[in-house]
Amino acid sequence: MNSLRERLDKAFKEAMKNKQAVALSTLRMLKTAVRHREVELKRPVTEGELQTVISTQAKQRREAMAEYTKARRPELAKKEEEELDFLLSFLPPQLSPEECDAEVARIIQEVGASGPKDLGKVMKAAMARLAGQADGKVIQEIAKRCLSA
Repeated sequence: MNSLRERLDKAFKEAMKNKQAVALSTLRMLKTAVRHREVELKRPVTEGELQTVISTQAKQRREAMAEYTKARRPELAKKEEEELDFLLSFLPPQLSPEECDAEVARIIQEVGASGPKDLGKVMKAAMARLAGQADGKVIQEIAKRCLSA
């Protein structure tokens, strides 16, 4: 399978050829974010770090969508949604809420968490295992619910 970076470069070339404005602008922002991360690290990013940058960009789109919706700006929210869908195509498939519940419950058992005070331990293990497959806020809500029950 091609590396994530190769897939991004190929998508960038295709977006330029086919004049896909949303894809092109999204990829430009993503490439800039990757370059910033590489400057910060003083080395090229790894596959996992690249996935993290894409996840961060996707999270920013989700937050912007929520803000635009709250501000009654549906046209801007729709643009953010299109960018989000494009970014998600480069990430592993997202887990469904049921799969997330099951995975968090399994992690709670594995780390031996017994109450809300163990949330940090659960989140550390969950984010390591589910990185890129689920939003951190969703994982945290599920973990809190399971630990307080």
